Amino acid sequence: MSGQTRTVRLPIAERVLEANDEIAAGVRVELARRSIFAIDLIGAPGSGKTALLETTLRALSGRRRPAVLVGDLATRRDGDRLARWCDRVIQISTGEGCHLEAGQVRLALGQVDLEGVDLLFIENVGNLICPVGFDLGQTAKVGLFSLTEGDDKAAKHPYLVTAADLLLLNKIDLAPYLSFDRAAFEADVHLLNPHVPILEVSATTGAGLEAWLAWLDRGVARARGASAT
Repeated sequence: MSGQTRTVRLPIAERVLEANDEIAAGVRVELARRSIFAIDLIGAPGSGKTALLETTLRALSGRRRPAVLVGDLATRRDGDRLARWCDRVIQISTGEGCHLEAGQVRLALGQVDLEGVDLLFIENVGNLICPVGFDLGQTAKVGLFSLTEGDDKAAKHPYLVTAADLLLLNKIDLAPYLSFDRAAFEADVHLLNPHVPILEVSATTGAGLEAWLAWLDRGVARARGASAT
């Protein structure tokens, strides 16, 4: 048997991820060169991703120079909503794709004037599973849960929790009307990712927004410091 050549075939999914990761690495280098703090925002449909970004962009007016990439299966509605608060918004149509990929991000960034931009929001397709495994070249991955989804969502979607650099718990203004067990939710999160911060926010009332903005400010400062070294 010596001297025979063996062919090892990687599963298609593995090859796709490898190609994606290569592109993501290039995106990350370019964003770091420009000192841009980039966030991959992942949450379920209806969790309030777009509403939170609307509130965030309004609060950042005059404070930051953001850009936004919005992933959606078919419509431009989320992008149109955010374009009212940011002049650098690109809508990415994924068709039947349940997540964004690094190649789509790279192409979209080519359509944005990144001069002076210090903060990039990437609103991923509404999904708690598929987007987690695809690196987009982001600086940080932020998971968004909401009270209306129930307190068991972290345990049911462990991969997002373990991959997240920050978790946001949205719609806290509805707490008096829901039987959401915050202690149970936190216990599930910290069992999976003991050190991930959890911030409560309300995209509707703005409650908790300052802590979220402060986290963004620290990220921008780190991105600037890293590019200066």
